[in-house]
Amino acid sequence: MKLISWNVNGIRASIKKNFYDFAVKEDPDILCVQETKAHPSDVDCQLPQYEHHFWNSAERKGYAGTAIFSKIKPLSVSYGIGKKEHDQEGRVIALEFDTFYLVNVYVPNSGRGLVRLQYRSTWDADFRHYLKTLEKKKPIVVCGDFNVAHTPIDLANPKENYNKTAGYTQIEIDGFEHLIKSGFVDTFREFHPEPHQYTYWGQWNNLRARNIGWRIDTFLISTSFRPHLKDAFILPHVMGSDHCPVGVVLKYTKSN
Repeated sequence: MKLISWNVNGIRASIKKNFYDFAVKEDPDILCVQETKAHPSDVDCQLPQYEHHFWNSAERKGYAGTAIFSKIKPLSVSYGIGKKEHDQEGRVIALEFDTFYLVNVYVPNSGRGLVRLQYRSTWDADFRHYLKTLEKKKPIVVCGDFNVAHTPIDLANPKENYNKTAGYTQIEIDGFEHLIKSGFVDTFREFHPEPHQYTYWGQWNNLRARNIGWRIDTFLISTSFRPHLKDAFILPHVMGSDHCPVGVVLKYTKSN
């Protein structure tokens, strides 16, 4: 089973670029997207290869939002994490399959000037609790834009950004570290321990061409599900957003 996650930075804009061609070429079994910035009624989404479409849109128009396009029918679907203060921005969709839950997440950005850093700290704790509660039933595969560089090799300029820039404060790093230590595996690092592997580049000063970026998009899996992980990858050549897609290949056997 091939799963891909991509922060498209506006699905309507991405559709005008290469979104459909990308979906056909890569042909994942499940495609998770973040920052859709749209309601499904706003989008003529032509993905006939995906029978099952799930959207969680923000109440605020043109903001945040997530969606999942799947070839496989899930056993159940849920939206949000069950807390009103977090669930107005369309940031979480969970699909239940035979052997695992798939959670698509767009974690809040702490914002310019770190104005949402305290909120982000609360979100991280509540999201971790949500995942661990879900995990009591089945292992978790969680993907998306986590809006944090976990270690110094996950961004090009760690010293310049530490505790100054959203996505690389100690509070955010600790939040992600707590998640990992609670029983999750960073899939990409299982196969690629080397530096200079990024998923996001600012849209200024030719940063992408110079590979001055951040690795903030990833797949995590429950430690118990590690034997099912066959590969993890980044697709930095795919254009159409300030983020690039990331993915995993899982061994998946559907139960009878």
